[in-house]
Amino acid sequence: MKLKSKITAICFGIVSFATTAQSKSDLKLWYNKPAAIWNEALPLGNGRLGAMVFGDPSVERLQLNEETIWAGSPNTNAHDKSIAALPVVRKLIFEGKYKEAQDLATKDIMSQTNDGMAYQTFGSVYISFNGHNDYKNYYRDLDISNATASVLYEVDGVTYKREVLTAFADQVIAVKLTASQAGKISCNVMMNSPIDKTTSFSDNNEIVMTGTGTNFEGVKGKVKFEGRLAVQNKGGKVTSKNGILSINGADEATLYISIATNFVDYKTLDENQSVKCKTYLEKALPKDFSTIKNNHVAFYQKYFNRVSLDLGSNENVKKPTDERIRDFKKEFDPQLASLYFQFGRYLLISSSQPGGQPANLQGIWNDMVSPPWDSKYTTNINAEMNYWPAEVTNLSEMHEPFIQMAKELSITGAETAKTMYNARGWVLHHNTDIWRVTAPVDQAASGMWPTGGAWVCQDLWERYLYSGDKKYLAEIYPVMKGAAQFFLDFMIQDPNTGYLVVVPSSSPENTHAAEDGKSTIASGTTMDNQLVFDLFTHVMEASKLVAPDEIFTKELSTALAKMPPMKVGKHNQLQEWQEDWDDPKDNHRHVSHLYGLFPSNQISPIKTPELFEAAKQSLIYRTDESTGWSMGWKVNLWARLLDGNHAYKLIQDQLHLVTADQRKGGGTYPNMLDAHQPFQIDGNFGCTAGIAEMLMQSQEDAIHLLPALPTVWKSGSIKGLVARGGFVIDMEWKNNKVSTLKIYSKLGGNCRLKLENTLKGDKGISLKKAKGKNSNPLFYDVEVKKPIVSKEAKLPKVQLPKYNEYDVEMKAGQTYSFFGN
Repeated sequence: MKLKSKITAICFGIVSFATTAQSKSDLKLWYNKPAAIWNEALPLGNGRLGAMVFGDPSVERLQLNEETIWAGSPNTNAHDKSIAALPVVRKLIFEGKYKEAQDLATKDIMSQTNDGMAYQTFGSVYISFNGHNDYKNYYRDLDISNATASVLYEVDGVTYKREVLTAFADQVIAVKLTASQAGKISCNVMMNSPIDKTTSFSDNNEIVMTGTGTNFEGVKGKVKFEGRLAVQNKGGKVTSKNGILSINGADEATLYISIATNFVDYKTLDENQSVKCKTYLEKALPKDFSTIKNNHVAFYQKYFNRVSLDLGSNENVKKPTDERIRDFKKEFDPQLASLYFQFGRYLLISSSQPGGQPANLQGIWNDMVSPPWDSKYTTNINAEMNYWPAEVTNLSEMHEPFIQMAKELSITGAETAKTMYNARGWVLHHNTDIWRVTAPVDQAASGMWPTGGAWVCQDLWERYLYSGDKKYLAEIYPVMKGAAQFFLDFMIQDPNTGYLVVVPSSSPENTHAAEDGKSTIASGTTMDNQLVFDLFTHVMEASKLVAPDEIFTKELSTALAKMPPMKVGKHNQLQEWQEDWDDPKDNHRHVSHLYGLFPSNQISPIKTPELFEAAKQSLIYRTDESTGWSMGWKVNLWARLLDGNHAYKLIQDQLHLVTADQRKGGGTYPNMLDAHQPFQIDGNFGCTAGIAEMLMQSQEDAIHLLPALPTVWKSGSIKGLVARGGFVIDMEWKNNKVSTLKIYSKLGGNCRLKLENTLKGDKGISLKKAKGKNSNPLFYDVEVKKPIVSKEAKLPKVQLPKYNEYDVEMKAGQTYSFFGN
């Protein structure tokens, strides 16, 4: 599927104690020509509203989204036909009849009604300027230091400027039009949409577009939406007729755009969208652009300014951003890596705000009625990847929509678990949408994967390790427990091995070698075992902390003892399946069996060296270049493998410029959005998390400083990263060694530090050599079963630098300073 754009002719966290050091001028994506296609336009968002700014002087296009405009309406796609099919499918799998099992699962277990609804565009606002096609001195940018976009150009000796923002505080899109001479702002403005059920009209001096989301796969569209546009002008005249607003001879003008829907929650559509839309607009109109911008910037910067990254800079910053992306692999441009890291944080703030919807497959930016994969939530990697940067890059509040979705899925998923599998708890397969459908969708090759709930719960648990918030843990514990209950009922003993396994399932979307090599369906895949291991162990630990239940935790412990260990195959690889089916030439985009390395912490160079080396070999076999999101995951994996140079090589591969004439292969579009292809936002978030992992890790029993620093980042600084345990890290390094370190402790407790060079504490700080287990319970360590290693495997020994480890007892609310030796 290709993304298409058509331009018509009408035309919480705590703020880091160290202030940001990153220059505002370094935090701009800028270009010397307008966007010709959607993948060149620049994204703005306030969590609820999204805008793509094209910047054409003659016809400006603002492609707009509102996060709750989806096809269809509240529904469930669960069914009970699966109950009779399930034991038959299992029997066929155990007999090695995988194709037959997969075909039957597609026929009788996959959704019998719909495969989930599509996220849809609102449409576009077009601003047409007569005679502005003959322009010069063109410039446009996206300034991620303040979340605003601007366009600047000259026509007939007059300099024209546009400023655009999606106001966080005022919940409108504001566009300010100015010129260097009075009376020069003249334009026509209109709205339209590719959704059929839309009507545009004038309402006094405003223009309005109303519509309804489409019917989709048999589900009636019931999301009603309204958009309104008004103008505040200085000088000149404004008229509105037949859905077109005309500005003639103004000195300056500010457009205010509001959008609202009737959406209340995943089961309710009874808000008055027209009243809501008018209210947003009426509250914003009395405010001038400066006021709206000041409120907007203040809101945004309280999140964005928590973290700064300085990797150095050079002459490349003087080039347009698309040229820098094009040249990144051949020219050292450290500031582009910093910009890319911060762009991911910008996108998360812009697409995921508390009280709203989580970022979907495209964040909130989509110009289609039927986008690729419906721009839903793909929960076998992509939805979770969107939130990998949330805690570590100091954007915990942005995590809240995902957590709320998990709570809602535990409700709808309980119905699916009971209806489809006669199981307790709740289930989530590989996709969901705004209506929180949880049944398996598409074909069994991709959809017969019932382990989404376990992965969602891993994310919920991680947030607790960063926050230490037991009230939060008590809140999400029932969600985690429900997911565990499902697997206790769903898992059965594999008669061929005797192990307790998840079946039917798959290693997401990858075919295995059995039969004709075209089936994915299997029993007890490595990823499933890792996910259920994490779920059960986390629920057991959470239960001790907030809901003691010895009977239930014993049930989990008993089940864990019956599950298979990880295995190392004949090619020195971590086996993806229970059978040694892995093909060293398989370079599939999913690396699902490496979940245990990242984002989990089951695979460690110290505690599980054989698995560590096997995971490395699996990753080598998979190769580097792939889809955009896959490369984003691999940055994190190579960081966990403590190989900074290889992680950096993946960043170079990811920052490969994808242009309109490149039809295959991943990378980065000119607007710095991730190319699967097509556009998916997860690669941006994955790379931002990966850069953080290169600089600091805390998944085991210590805060590991500069664990995977590439040699090219010889000197630099990072401020505001958050480690598990609630420690905020400000760090500088020189000659690849930590030089200065400041740690702010939110929660107090033991802070264990791990690094290659030695540390000296500031006056009065007691710095002790670390001994034994870390006493801080938020550094959650796990013990996995000893792996089964093939007799044909010949694993090298893990080679590690010599590390120094220190313990510092810290008090909540205090800052501690250290110096490297």
